[in-house]
Amino acid sequence: MISKLHTAPQLLLAQFADTFPGSAQRQVHVARAPGRVNLIGEHTDYNEGFVMPGAIGFYTRVACSSNESGSIVMRSVQQEEGARFAVDDYAPRPRHDWTDYVRGVLIELRRTGCALGGADLLIDGRVPMNGGLSSSAALEIATALACLRTCGRTLGPVELAKLCQRAENNFAGARCGIMDQFSSIGGRAGHAILLDCRSLDATYVLLSDKVEIVICNTMVKHSVAAGEYNRRRAECDECVNFFRGKGLEIASLRDLSHEDFRRFGSSLPEVLFQRCRHVLTENSRVKQAAAAFEEHDLAAVGRLMYESHASLRDDYEVSCPELNVMVDLAKNVPGVYGSRMTGGGFGGCTVSLVEREAVERFKIEIAGKYEEAIHIRPEVYVTALVEGASVEE
Repeated sequence: MISKLHTAPQLLLAQFADTFPGSAQRQVHVARAPGRVNLIGEHTDYNEGFVMPGAIGFYTRVACSSNESGSIVMRSVQQEEGARFAVDDYAPRPRHDWTDYVRGVLIELRRTGCALGGADLLIDGRVPMNGGLSSSAALEIATALACLRTCGRTLGPVELAKLCQRAENNFAGARCGIMDQFSSIGGRAGHAILLDCRSLDATYVLLSDKVEIVICNTMVKHSVAAGEYNRRRAECDECVNFFRGKGLEIASLRDLSHEDFRRFGSSLPEVLFQRCRHVLTENSRVKQAAAAFEEHDLAAVGRLMYESHASLRDDYEVSCPELNVMVDLAKNVPGVYGSRMTGGGFGGCTVSLVEREAVERFKIEIAGKYEEAIHIRPEVYVTALVEGASVEE
């Protein structure tokens, strides 16, 4: 609970002083970065397609101070285990825990010339973990901003997002697309982001003031998630190679037309046919949803959200029983326009578009009925779409 007398960054600075005795005379820089929720457009970002995320009011803060010791020391408010390593360790090995995301960012920053001679870092992560809300991207972006300020350096938002994506791809080992990092740095209050994941052109879509975004956390995350995510990327690469073998000049599934899919797709193995169909139809749904928001047609947006979930469940096979139950329950609550899984899948959260007047009823009904069906008490968050990451001095 945040004290009413102190802001979150002030509390983190006080914790920093307690965690790193002797740091009181050093300048400490604090950066914060939000998580994100994706309204529609799942598993399309790494296919250079279209997505519609927004930054949400759950934040990770990172406090950083140069210590000139030749060592990087990482501590977390939430995690017992921290880490220490030498800044001149040029052949690091991942530890397969939260510190990999921080260290991956530091490695990429060093390649840009932001080389810390040593630093103390304290992380306060308030984005729900394992929920598909991009806690890792928030950690990466906040770390990068705090360390850049400590080095006296800056990077533009797109360059920063790309750097943090490389950190997650190359060191943490998750082959994520650009959506999560871009959302964390590029969020705008009250708006979703229609993002072209190839050009990184972003159009901001105003959310109707008649609805709230409600996130329902299933409180499960199945152990296959990371491996299956990378497998889906590999399957999409197989699809691209297949269509290239048919003489099509495509760089990613984003380039495949519906006509060429109909001409050649029947020769694909069934699993690859389904994966390809999801990517093509999901890209179309994102564009349709953006148009529906512009026309204030919330019923159409909701219908597209349900179609997205069905495609993720049946064609892309990244849903799970808990997510399916949560979406099915939402369909039967009055005032709900649409609902779908959000994030990589295999557990985590759903996102629902709910009439403002119906939110309290929705929270009570969805939590009670989910617990009755699954025997797990979910967490339900009503969240606004917020501004992207920043340095807090």
